[in-house]
Amino acid sequence: MSVRHPTVGGESEPGADPSGAEVRFGVDSMAGPLRRVAMRAPGALLSADHRRWHYVKRIDPVALLAQYRTFADLVAGAGAEIVWLAEDDDDLADSVFTYDPSFVVRPGAIILRPGKPLRVGEAELHRRFYVEQGIPILGAIEPPGTVEGGDCFWLDPSTLAVGRGFRTDQPGIDQLGDILRPLGIELVVFDLPYHRGPDACLHLLSVISPLDADLALVHGPLVPSALWQLLSDLGYELLPAPPDEFEASLGLSLNVLATGPRQLIAVDGFPATVAVLRSAGCEVTTFAADELCIPCEGGPTCLTRPLLRA
Repeated sequence: MSVRHPTVGGESEPGADPSGAEVRFGVDSMAGPLRRVAMRAPGALLSADHRRWHYVKRIDPVALLAQYRTFADLVAGAGAEIVWLAEDDDDLADSVFTYDPSFVVRPGAIILRPGKPLRVGEAELHRRFYVEQGIPILGAIEPPGTVEGGDCFWLDPSTLAVGRGFRTDQPGIDQLGDILRPLGIELVVFDLPYHRGPDACLHLLSVISPLDADLALVHGPLVPSALWQLLSDLGYELLPAPPDEFEASLGLSLNVLATGPRQLIAVDGFPATVAVLRSAGCEVTTFAADELCIPCEGGPTCLTRPLLRA
């Protein structure tokens, strides 16, 4: 099935530096206003063998594509310019989840190396994308190292939390630290639990979603205790995600995209989770994701690679 870019709207002012020059990239937070974002249309996902890719059921391509279009429209409507990764004739079904194969910091991009073997080819897609966009590539994770973006989130502009587990290993973490340390960015590493085992997708961002500089949604039973204590010491309010909805959604009720401080996009069908978010002063927009997100182990955050946050 041929897929056209679902939407290319939502143009906004990407930003400017103090000299007046246009800023096209740079990220050092999880919830600063999202100005520019890389996305990739579903492509091979629409015909993927769900057993091979570890999806929980066969995909309905028509419903999935409609849900993706709705999501892309919400991202654009929030004020973000969507920059599309090229659609090639490849077998990279998971490439719609653009958060994982690369990471963007203020000076440029880092090419990561996914721990899921079927995703390794996505790193080259992202490398070509950054070259085409004129975004400097600061380094790349090399074998045997693995790092996935879903295991990385900003604690503050100079500190990156990293989860060590089945998708991100110690050699990869060491390489990432070597790339970031000269930029003044330090890593704080936390071990992830076994949970459902090596075939399942458990990232650090599977158990915590930052919503603002001092607010996060968490699934307490799976949050590393040292991370919980650190966030508490940093003054974060930690909102407990309703555990029944976390389980019913395979964890995707917790995967929330912040398009700005307390401005959120979440999957539909989990009203108790939305109520928790709204009780903390968040504005929440939901979209149907029972084909796009829940079967495929990837939520709103996973579907985006932030290029510029103000």
